[in-house]
Amino acid sequence: MDPLACTVMPYPWGSRTAIAALTGRPTPSPGPEAELWMGAHPVAPSLVERDGARASLDAIIARAPARELGDDVVRELGPRLPFLLKVLAAAEPLSLQAHPTLERARAGFADEEARGVPLAAPSRNYKDPSHKPELLCALGPFAALSGFRRVDETLRLFDALAIPELAPSLAPLRASRDAAGLAATFEALMTMPDDLRRRAVEATVAAAARTSGAFPRERALVGRLAALYPDDVGVVSALLLELVHLEPGEAIYLGAGNLHAYLEGTGVEIMASSDNVLRGGLTKKHVDVPELIRVLDFGAAPPAVLRPRALDDHEAVYDTPALEFRLSRIRVDRSLTRATRGPEILLVTEGAARVGGLAVAQGGSVFVPADTKSYTLAGDATVFRATPNLSTAALASG
Repeated sequence: MDPLACTVMPYPWGSRTAIAALTGRPTPSPGPEAELWMGAHPVAPSLVERDGARASLDAIIARAPARELGDDVVRELGPRLPFLLKVLAAAEPLSLQAHPTLERARAGFADEEARGVPLAAPSRNYKDPSHKPELLCALGPFAALSGFRRVDETLRLFDALAIPELAPSLAPLRASRDAAGLAATFEALMTMPDDLRRRAVEATVAAAARTSGAFPRERALVGRLAALYPDDVGVVSALLLELVHLEPGEAIYLGAGNLHAYLEGTGVEIMASSDNVLRGGLTKKHVDVPELIRVLDFGAAPPAVLRPRALDDHEAVYDTPALEFRLSRIRVDRSLTRATRGPEILLVTEGAARVGGLAVAQGGSVFVPADTKSYTLAGDATVFRATPNLSTAALASG
């Protein structure tokens, strides 16, 4: 087993307290700290000590994928760690964004490769041929936009705001209260000419400020987003989305086509190891409206808040359909033994634990290779356990 040395990503929306406090460093940190990455993603792979030398986890896996991942994971998911684990700490909202299906990611990546679009180009949509389902589990109160709100509720919100400047864009949704009408309204908002967009955003901000009564959280969000992203159409299109509040231990799963934005809070995030993001506003980065609309799922209901399912007295799992990852939470208060489920990453979020012979402090993490077979946990701690989500049968067949 390997203690992980991990990278903190200094994105400007990050907190200056959450990750520093978790890892036992002084607060506030010198700059924003947005994400702590644990895994083998080539952008920022974790580092481990092997045979007296420090190496990146992706290089270690590449040398012996069957040993590190297990034959079953290599066979089903390929010779790389299939998930990326993060601690995400948002002090400000992230961009509105969505992720493609696996089929669309493969096709989009192949198309951009064939056209010679550099991987680092700002206009590049597909950095790899993979999809990016993800799960966010709140460590404290957490706010997000996730999925399109039910149409009747959306129209009730806009009726309460009474914004004449939005009437043409909302007309398709009023005429067809279904996925087709929602798609047409979203496209109308996203393709407004610049002068109309500015007037629409200003009118929305003014209406949110003067209106009282219904939808207070959504109206407050409009003012906050407009202060950060003036004239951004995302200030308006965010009102089409479900506003979700998570309590500690609750989670949301974001599948392909889900338009979302994390707004504020700290959580443990796990995802398929991909960097494919289609943005839809609240950003200065590239927004490809036709491609975004192509990947969005306008017919899905808002995602349910997930609560963990108990596996035994100590471990509970967050069930998702993703094959690449499985996240569970373990409460350690005595010695426990766990059989490995392929490669694993263990993250201590409270207290301190011993993983086999390793002492792991709060904020620390450990990579457990597949050939370890089993390990013990001891101490007084909360531990998040990241593994692939292959079935027991598949794991045993290797």
